[in-house]
Amino acid sequence: MILSLGDFLWSLLVIFFMVIYFMMLFQVIVDIFRRHDASGGKKALWLLFLLCVPLVGLLAYMITNSESMAERNVQSVKQSQAEFDSYVQTVAGSGGSAAEIAKAKELLDSGAINQSEFDALKAKALA
Repeated sequence: MILSLGDFLWSLLVIFFMVIYFMMLFQVIVDIFRRHDASGGKKALWLLFLLCVPLVGLLAYMITNSESMAERNVQSVKQSQAEFDSYVQTVAGSGGSAAEIAKAKELLDSGAINQSEFDALKAKALA
């Protein structure tokens, strides 16, 4: 059986919308488990609703909880960014503080700063 161009394009369109549907369904299920404002019973009811009437349940959840879903996504991104920034600072800080202390030691040896200024720079670099 040979597929016509119209059949092929229709199949691509159907596959596209199926992928979009499953991505939305996965996002909603993840959001249901990520919620802290709902009890376990409420989460179970949403999951049962999604299981029994998938399209209607998906649309109902997206309409009723879209704002709180967006807030949880923003909080998740902010937390991930903060963890990444903290990691980068700890990794970059280890080499940077040694270089700063060495530079301050050179200034101390040359007489440009005194011992108390060196100690302050060293404490700042190690902080």
